[in-house]
Amino acid sequence: MTFALRLREYALLMRLHRPIGILLLLWPTLWALWIAGQGRPDLKVLIVFVLGVVLMRSAGCVINDYADRDFDPHVERTRERPIAAGRVSPREALVLFVILCVAAFGLVLFMNPLTIALSAVAVLLGASYPFTKRYTHLPQLYLGVAFGWSIPMAFAAQTGAVPPLAWVLFAANVLWVIAYDTAYAMVDRDDDLRIGIKSTAILFGTYDRLMVGLSHTAALGLLVLIGAVAGRGMAYYFGLAVAAGLAAYQQRLIRERSREGCFQAFLNNNRFGAAVFTGLLADYL
Repeated sequence: MTFALRLREYALLMRLHRPIGILLLLWPTLWALWIAGQGRPDLKVLIVFVLGVVLMRSAGCVINDYADRDFDPHVERTRERPIAAGRVSPREALVLFVILCVAAFGLVLFMNPLTIALSAVAVLLGASYPFTKRYTHLPQLYLGVAFGWSIPMAFAAQTGAVPPLAWVLFAANVLWVIAYDTAYAMVDRDDDLRIGIKSTAILFGTYDRLMVGLSHTAALGLLVLIGAVAGRGMAYYFGLAVAAGLAAYQQRLIRERSREGCFQAFLNNNRFGAAVFTGLLADYL
């Protein structure tokens, strides 16, 4: 395999061709930076966190595929991933994961000591998440914690502290992740049951749609609370209203529990996150 083709396989392994994961991690990071910076986040902090999101999401995809290398060949959606298809070796994946983590840590070194300390937790969460689906039906909850950890880090980088409001935003993000990643897990439920992988889609069973709806509702409720505490105005709440409409639309998409419908509902959460941020941005402007 030529060097160019090898780089292409690494890019596929990092899912750079599918930026949805980057966006779902980026939106709550931007929420946190804008709230912590009162609408004017520090430019250096913003650049570091945007680049860090890209690097850590890419690292997460790599370690996920390494962890699932014995399962992915048996799942319709994942059987053509580079490791599962034998185009990238597990050892190469581990080396790439380390390189991405070192690069992300190098960026964090430009931040204050509290942010650096929190980044160690972020790496631990990201590296351990892929293995949780073997032992618990709540890997979506763990993913929410891993994805949401950028929120206390953003507050720490911007203000030097992690106030209670940051943890409320963190909780809102965890609930949002449970909602969209349960819809994502509904895509693979039949395959996961066959090979022994656990998920909230399996745990919730026939109550899956209800739990997705309740998780979205609870997340929006906390975002309303955050708006009240942070003194936000009508533009912010309009953004939340748009997000609520998107959550309702996702219920329609997953109504028949088809693979395509559930996957489209998962993808639609990019618009949910963007609606919240757009409202927040417009309100501060």
